[in-house]
Amino acid sequence: MLNDQQALIEAINQTMPFGKYAGRKLLQLPEPYLVWFQSKGFPEGKLGQQLALMYEVKLNGLETMLKPLLRT
Repeated sequence: MLNDQQALIEAINQTMPFGKYAGRKLLQLPEPYLVWFQSKGFPEGKLGQQLALMYEVKLNGLETMLKPLLRT
């Protein structure tokens, strides 16, 4: 369970490394951008897994609940 919590916090605070929203935390990415990734395919590896997780977070309306976990 602790590993799941750590993975979620890490994903929320991961910075988008490329593209139009480079430099933003993954939790701050707009939902349409994540929907686009979902339809085109998430990148391979850890970043792709984190983006897929953020897609699920937004899809299920959990963004507001997780905002307090963002690091500045």
